[in-house]
Amino acid sequence: MAGFTDHPFRLMCRRFGADYAVSEMISAKAMTFGDRKTAELSALPQGDSPCALQIFGHEPESMAQAAAMLASGGFDGCSYAEKPAAIDINMGCPVKKIVTSGDGSALMKDADLCRRIVSAVCEATEPYGVPVTVKIRAGWDERHKNAAEIARACAAGGASAVTVHARTKEQMYAPGIDLDAVKSVRQALPDSVAVVGNGDVSCYEDAVRMLEYTECDGIMIGRAALGDPWVFDEIKAAFEGRDFVAPDTAFRVGAARRFVADIAGVYGEEAGVRMSRGRAAHFIKGIRGAAEVRSRLNSARTLEEFDAALDMLL
Repeated sequence: MAGFTDHPFRLMCRRFGADYAVSEMISAKAMTFGDRKTAELSALPQGDSPCALQIFGHEPESMAQAAAMLASGGFDGCSYAEKPAAIDINMGCPVKKIVTSGDGSALMKDADLCRRIVSAVCEATEPYGVPVTVKIRAGWDERHKNAAEIARACAAGGASAVTVHARTKEQMYAPGIDLDAVKSVRQALPDSVAVVGNGDVSCYEDAVRMLEYTECDGIMIGRAALGDPWVFDEIKAAFEGRDFVAPDTAFRVGAARRFVADIAGVYGEEAGVRMSRGRAAHFIKGIRGAAEVRSRLNSARTLEEFDAALDMLL
């Protein structure tokens, strides 16, 4: 979700019922070097709480140093309305440039290193009262599905929660998920450590299947929310017995318009429009005429041009 879960997107998801959010991946090494652009990824504006800040790396020392900086707010460029709800350690990203550096899901090859990283980060954040959580995958590949082993190592290091994406690193984001991976982690850990299931949850039925089969404590929604941030309210409404009215075209266009305006408000109009071309396209997927509108969005340079393209759908 790097490049997507910045705070304008997180705030939009919260407006539609998301209870908790996680930041984009923050490089621990870049934090320790004082990189300003990396620090900006940690921004927590008013209303964006509770939110965990997610770090990646593979060196316990630099991970601990970055975690302490983020937990304390003691770094140049810090912008917190409220302190982070947790420091989340990414041990699940399957992207090649992350894995080849020994980060993300590459960590799942070494359970002891996982434990040492979590232990170091927990020690660093304890003085600030910020807990540590971890995101993992089912394993490296089909022959090495070791989510339960890695989860136990993380819990031994002090993690308070483990989120499990129910695919291996080799599977990336397809095909279907393996719910047994999540279930194995829930069975391996004490009740004091929360287990969150992730992967292919895009509706109420998916959520129920994940919760009932794995007995996990909660669900995390990722890609399904990119153009459908109201998926949170849709699922919660079903659990609570409320009616949910699916958004019509006008509502979806309005949501895209507001989202782009919010991004432009943070990054400036020129950069905001450029950043929003692909992201706004998620909101209009499946609407008649969306293909032509996407083409126009890709050439838009101003908010006025962006709005004019979206108006074609109304």
